[in-house]
Amino acid sequence: MSDLVALAQTLGAAQYDAGGRLRHLLTLEGLRRDTLEELFSLADSLVEVGERSVKKVPLLRGKTVVLLFFEASTRTRTTFEIAAKRLSADVVTLSVSASATAKGESLLDTIANLQAMQTDAFVVRHADSGAAQLIACHVAPQVAVVNAGDGCHAHPTQALLDLYTIRQHRGSFDQLKVAIVGDVLHSRVARSQLVGLRLLGVKDIRLVGPATLVPDRMACLGGRVCHDLREGLADVDVVLMLRLQRERMAGGFVPSDREYFELYGLTETALAAARPDALVMHPGPINRGVEIASSVADCERSLILPQVTNGIAIRMAVLAQTVGRGGADDA
Repeated sequence: MSDLVALAQTLGAAQYDAGGRLRHLLTLEGLRRDTLEELFSLADSLVEVGERSVKKVPLLRGKTVVLLFFEASTRTRTTFEIAAKRLSADVVTLSVSASATAKGESLLDTIANLQAMQTDAFVVRHADSGAAQLIACHVAPQVAVVNAGDGCHAHPTQALLDLYTIRQHRGSFDQLKVAIVGDVLHSRVARSQLVGLRLLGVKDIRLVGPATLVPDRMACLGGRVCHDLREGLADVDVVLMLRLQRERMAGGFVPSDREYFELYGLTETALAAARPDALVMHPGPINRGVEIASSVADCERSLILPQVTNGIAIRMAVLAQTVGRGGADDA
């Protein structure tokens, strides 16, 4: 057994409680396939909550969920907040710029103080890889930790909502061909997507982009590296675009936005290499004219906005499973 496999199994085991239920969601690595399927089924039952005139169910009534976002976020933070409130939880969003950590308090001291206020769950986004795991190792047994993105490591709920969206439109995964296009090197989303796609049975995964952003060594993550966009998109069923992670780049990984778009931007011409019914997805925020043409972002095959909508149902399901340790019987 390789060290990487052993590490994945250790991380996976740490996310389950003694009864085998999901306690934390830190990464998709080491999770069981049936866990993903349970979350998808639960999300199915929660989607319709958003269509009600009163968009609430009492699953997490009396629970307190703290959103700890040490990095800027719009979609992830907002959808987590909406998800928790639709489950009737009390939600506190910590303003990091005004928090004690900005005054020198350690991350773990901040967690200890918030936990002393009878917090039931922490949803954490942090610039450092492993931050969510560190917090999970120091919370009480009844407290859940959900990773909302850590460094370049993982973004499990984004990958889950992407997979859930694919499932809605394609049903099964086994025969799919999927291309992940763009800044794979710095992308926590891509790493989580890769784990999830493999777990659900996808065998043909292409990692597409320039050698500076998709070096050949990235094949060890479980995909085939392609530096030519047309080759990477040939006959694929799903195109997962990635944002250029400029905030994580320390040097000139691309000559210019214009040249990047000419070579790796998803245009109608480039998309023609994929299957005629290929799905187009992007975790956002999208940079029009850099990663994707407006005509493609807004076309009928684009699922960018449905991804956002599905993010609420998936995050409701994750919170229900980890914080509520239950299902949707009260939905």
